[in-house]
Amino acid sequence: MKIALFYGSTTGNTEDVAERIQRLLGSDQVALFDIADEPLSLVEQYSHVIMGIPTWDYGEVQSEWEDVWDDIDQLDFSGKQVALYGLGDQIGYGEWFVDAMGLLHDKLVAQGASMVGYWPVAGYEFTASKALTGSGEQFVGLAIDEDSQSELTEERVELWVAQLTREFGLDS
Repeated sequence: MKIALFYGSTTGNTEDVAERIQRLLGSDQVALFDIADEPLSLVEQYSHVIMGIPTWDYGEVQSEWEDVWDDIDQLDFSGKQVALYGLGDQIGYGEWFVDAMGLLHDKLVAQGASMVGYWPVAGYEFTASKALTGSGEQFVGLAIDEDSQSELTEERVELWVAQLTREFGLDS
């Protein structure tokens, strides 16, 4: 296995996206880890990491991620390429769209992670997000909205996985 994919999923949507990513990259290439069942310390065995995090309510970190939030501070992400995807609701919670992904991004950068997988904001309609890059033209990872734009999920995941294949150097 070359890539570890960690996710937390209350409703199953974040897990569904994890499984799509694994299928597209190859089940022999990606090990899935539900953070409710597996320790985050397993990340130390991988140089390529994907993390999936949904945003809850008013920009809050999902409960399973909240349980391991402080554990991230004990891990060294130096030398690791990390990509994020986040789920949120841009219509119902447009002021906090995929905020948890932005919070996780900042935490990982502070631990030395080399971040990849940034994604354009074109095609989304939201008021604010903590998951925007400094320019505001990209999210810090793939933004998925299963509530308002589920019909775009498959295409977005496919394009993002193709991008990650290049950025992770898996196409050589």
